[in-house]
Amino acid sequence: MPKKSINNSILSIMKSFKYIVRVIILLIILTTQRNSALAQTSPASYVIKGIITDSGTHAPIPFVTIRIKDEKGTPVKAGISAENGSFVILVTEQMNYTVVVAAIGYAQKTLPANLSKNTAKSINLGTVSLKDQFTSLKEVAITADRPIIRQKADRIIYDLKADPESKANSVLGMMHKIPFITLDGQDNILLKGNSSFKVLINGKPSASVENNLNAILKSMPASTIEKIEVITTPPSKYDGDGLAGIINIITSKKLIDGYSGSLNVNESFPVGGPGIGGSFTAKSGKFGISGFAGASIFNNPQTSFTNSRVSLDANPTTLVQQGVRKSNNKTAYFGTEMSYEIDSLHLISGQLNINGGRSADHMGQSSELTGAIGGNQAYDLLNDNKATNYGLDAALNYQIGFKAVKNRLLTFSYQFSTNHGNRNGQVDLSNQVNFNTPDYTQTDKQKFNEHTLQVDFVTPVKQVNIEAGVKGILRDNNSNFGYNSFNNATGQFDADATLSNQYSNTQNVFSAYNSYQVNLKSWNINAGVRVEETVIRANFISTNTTADQNYFNVLPAVSVGKNLSDQTSVNFGFSERIRRPGINRLNPYVDRSNPNFEATGNPNLRPVLLNDIQAGYSSNKKLSLNIGLDYSFMNNLDLLVTSFDPTTQITRTNYQNTGKSSSLGSNISASYPISKAYSLSLNGNVMYLWLKGFSDGSIVHNDRLMYSFSLSNGFRFDKGWALNADLNVVSRNPTGLQGYSNGFVGTAFSVNKELIKSKLSFAARINNPFTSYRNNTAKTFGPDFNQLYTTRDYYRSVGISLNYNFGSLKDGISKSRRSIENNDMAN
Repeated sequence: MPKKSINNSILSIMKSFKYIVRVIILLIILTTQRNSALAQTSPASYVIKGIITDSGTHAPIPFVTIRIKDEKGTPVKAGISAENGSFVILVTEQMNYTVVVAAIGYAQKTLPANLSKNTAKSINLGTVSLKDQFTSLKEVAITADRPIIRQKADRIIYDLKADPESKANSVLGMMHKIPFITLDGQDNILLKGNSSFKVLINGKPSASVENNLNAILKSMPASTIEKIEVITTPPSKYDGDGLAGIINIITSKKLIDGYSGSLNVNESFPVGGPGIGGSFTAKSGKFGISGFAGASIFNNPQTSFTNSRVSLDANPTTLVQQGVRKSNNKTAYFGTEMSYEIDSLHLISGQLNINGGRSADHMGQSSELTGAIGGNQAYDLLNDNKATNYGLDAALNYQIGFKAVKNRLLTFSYQFSTNHGNRNGQVDLSNQVNFNTPDYTQTDKQKFNEHTLQVDFVTPVKQVNIEAGVKGILRDNNSNFGYNSFNNATGQFDADATLSNQYSNTQNVFSAYNSYQVNLKSWNINAGVRVEETVIRANFISTNTTADQNYFNVLPAVSVGKNLSDQTSVNFGFSERIRRPGINRLNPYVDRSNPNFEATGNPNLRPVLLNDIQAGYSSNKKLSLNIGLDYSFMNNLDLLVTSFDPTTQITRTNYQNTGKSSSLGSNISASYPISKAYSLSLNGNVMYLWLKGFSDGSIVHNDRLMYSFSLSNGFRFDKGWALNADLNVVSRNPTGLQGYSNGFVGTAFSVNKELIKSKLSFAARINNPFTSYRNNTAKTFGPDFNQLYTTRDYYRSVGISLNYNFGSLKDGISKSRRSIENNDMAN
């Protein structure tokens, strides 16, 4: 995209932002005048007010239940604290009241409020500090006091620190316990049955997560994570991509005075390997820093596989491939956040994330094709694939406060991200029968750069919190891939220009948003709209051809939450989401590591739009219960499409905008403390998917009932012992327009012991002790072929870990409330 066009787009967006700010200022004036007029006509009443804060961090606690009881102990009034922790409750009589303050995860507090006839018409309880109820492993037995799962209008929050099983597991290993999340047979994460979602670390994007998700989450100890948020109806401040929503992994609490940290060392076998991870938080004066880091080795010992394909055309053929495979992955990551308070109104904060990985995959295979017109074909091959990746992202935020309005904020943010990936594969062929392809190598060098500029403005107007912002993302993707054939005459590998290319892709996204959050006693409403303009240019350098795309989208989002009496709530939401294809789907690199099967990207892919409607119910009584209903539909869906060429006997797979789908699903999570020593929890998802598209000119249907259930039994004993027993059931899942994987049943047992109270703990875990191996099967079908791919994978594994907590914490420190959150692209 020309620089002049980019500059004009940025200037246009800045003009739009100025207009939004002017509208906000006008709304402030009108709302203030209206509320003042209403206040003059309100009848006299008696007032009880105060502010609810956390005793450790002194941060305000929103949505806390406040109950007013009369002199007989009978409840007469109830209210909810606002987002800034404040509450104002009106009563009609003068007497000695009792105020009961109750919040999930905090100890209940009771205060007197004397409004007898000899006192004034109002009483200010001042700052009411609540103490965190969770202090050590023993207290976890009272699960009703600290529910592991909490629900808000637009998200579910899973508290990993409150789940003892986190001490023996990785973040990926805990995902099956989180509502709306499923792991398929390959440990790929599905959110509401969909593989399109965004993952954030502390609310911010990271190249390490975007390009190396499974490896990072496998190597990240769950004990170093505070909580995980599943944002099912993302507000308009988030970018529009991620069809199913956002998974936000929060590594630490707010920066606090003093220092604190945790260290975890672990080992698993025969699958897996050694790992280490930790987190650290410290504050000195106006400067604060937090960080997390880890490294691991994940080893997959040698296992076998079988791949068979039967063609159904006029000259049917049968292909049978058998072989063995093993792999090894090394992963390391580091992330940090820093902040410095210049004064009470000015704050500078920044983030830095670095990650790297190295993998090696070795495969030996024999292949036999029968029924071919030119005679039967056969060959053996050895395939060595090696890959490296490196990612970095750095951001800087400058936040300005205003004396006139406490929570009015203006934030300027910049972020740079880069990711490099290299793939090198070599295929050696032998024992060839009617198969004349020489040995060959494949290389692919990918590079991704991204610059992001963002401005956010937030201001409260009475009970309304108004947010507005503008943003520009400038992305540059490059891929240089080559195919080299072995020349017997020279003994060298010669480049094949017809199978090589250089590809570049620029994707510039310009957006603006405006949203309103309203807190009305027991109601919480968040409504907004986001507009996005996307400009894409693809350039095939070797062939001197280009492809351009431009599209404009208006994306609304509404979520409504209602807190009912007795710690129950309901919520409703509607959102429209977009999925832009990332470099992994666009890259025209053709993977020919198996000569009879080719996989490639599609540089002409267009974005996918999803409309999603959902409702939920939550209860945090002794029985903690969360139920969700979801209906979504989308057109122009980009799906993996597989076609068979009978002439070359090659099956080709790539992404195409050919699909149309809708789904109706439900999620349920429940936990119940049967006794002080035993608790039971269930996390389940059920969804019916209607999916259809075109392959080779024919309509293909892949309708499917999908479900998953995770049943967890927790036992808590004296002297810091805890035991967990899990049962996981996962159904078949679609693998594209024309495929699906088989379901499975898994079991897991873990035990952990607190060696030094709140400091040192030991954990051990065994997965699937009754089954050594599992056959992981994927079936693919088309109008003229059927294919079945089966791998024999290790299923039983054992892991041990040691977790150490250190340091002490005191006062809180401010962090930038707005920062860059790029969550608009899917790979």
